[in-house]
Amino acid sequence: MQPGAHCLLHKPCSRCGQTKYYLQFPTKGSRRSRNGARKNICRKCARKKAKPKLSDIEALGVKEPTHAGAAETMETPARRLAPPAPPPSSKEGAAKLLRRDRQGIIRMRGKSNNGKRWIQDIDWSLAVLLVEQRAAVVLNPYMIRRLYSNDDFRKMILQRDRYTCYYCGEIGDTIDHIVPKSKGGHTTPVNCVCSCYDCNQSKADQDADRFIGGRVSEGRRE
Repeated sequence: MQPGAHCLLHKPCSRCGQTKYYLQFPTKGSRRSRNGARKNICRKCARKKAKPKLSDIEALGVKEPTHAGAAETMETPARRLAPPAPPPSSKEGAAKLLRRDRQGIIRMRGKSNNGKRWIQDIDWSLAVLLVEQRAAVVLNPYMIRRLYSNDDFRKMILQRDRYTCYYCGEIGDTIDHIVPKSKGGHTTPVNCVCSCYDCNQSKADQDADRFIGGRVSEGRRE
């Protein structure tokens, strides 16, 4: 029996199973909860970065790379994923329907992560690009609607690419811009792919073709 199992000052963590002092558990922070009520997960477990579960990855058809597969990945470049298919609501040529107002701008509607609606004015050229790259749809000649909130967009990209890094084929949990934002790229389904943390950091502000070409050259030299 662990120490403190029957003490009110100690409680077990539902995630790691260790019995810890009650101050190591964050408060629930709910108005309906009793004063001093605390969560069942300790602070250490709560701070750990959430990663996709193995069962979820297997359900998506992504297998863990073996040692032989990892060596093969270093020698030969990973096969690129097929470009995403356009969503049903994004029709080719829809951007031609947009018309400038007197100020030369287009209004864009959308939702934030918490569901709050917003409207902002953007340049006509940016509105055309967002529609063509499947990030927005045309509501009328003077207004477009953004399809995804920030959280929904990240989830959509990871699921679309099956949590597979676009550059090395390993498991990925970050989003990378093929054309970096510093070079004019935008956060759209066409310009964003799933990436692992190492590739995302190594690529930095390089173009995707230049980054992949550098990896191929390094593999040949080795």
